[in-house]
Amino acid sequence: MSGHINRNPSLLSRFVRRIIIWVYDLKGWKLDGHLPKDFKKYVIAGAPHSSGWDYVFFLGATAEEGVRPNVMAKHTLFRWPMKNFLLDMGGIPIDKTKRTNAVEQMAEEFEKRDELALVIAAEGTRTTDGAWKSGFYNIAVAAKVPIILAWVCNERNILGFSEPIWPTGNYGEDLAKIAGFMRSKLPNFDRFKVLEAQAEKIKLENSA
Repeated sequence: MSGHINRNPSLLSRFVRRIIIWVYDLKGWKLDGHLPKDFKKYVIAGAPHSSGWDYVFFLGATAEEGVRPNVMAKHTLFRWPMKNFLLDMGGIPIDKTKRTNAVEQMAEEFEKRDELALVIAAEGTRTTDGAWKSGFYNIAVAAKVPIILAWVCNERNILGFSEPIWPTGNYGEDLAKIAGFMRSKLPNFDRFKVLEAQAEKIKLENSA
């Protein structure tokens, strides 16, 4: 189990998790690919982030895989009465007032935990044109962990996972590989075409 909880989860978090899994099963979602069994620490970069339901279906899919994912959140949210609930649901507080940035704080979390599946919405927001933020990649590089790609097709109720991808440090080249995988799953999806163009632009800038 991913996480850093040394107590029994709260009744509320157990209830909410059961409801989420029930909704996931009710909708008849199917998996394409699986999370790795031989890695206990990795970053899951998910896209597209187009609906508030993405989190519900993603939690259902990871539960089916026997994994409890973690997400980053502002440290100010982790106050009574929500603190324990957020921790139980996989929240990891990030303090933006510290000298160390979010990448460094997450690298520290990976270092001190035995298991950690960190989920990041790679596009950042639902209103994106399809370009990805680099945070997921920088965290994987700093923590020395692989990246698992997660893609969603709401029309077919499919959520898929890639094989582990080890970042080389060449963001443009690696992003091009990522874009190729995502487009192989949803070839006509416009936002993944934007991602592919973004990768090519970064490669050109790096070679200039």
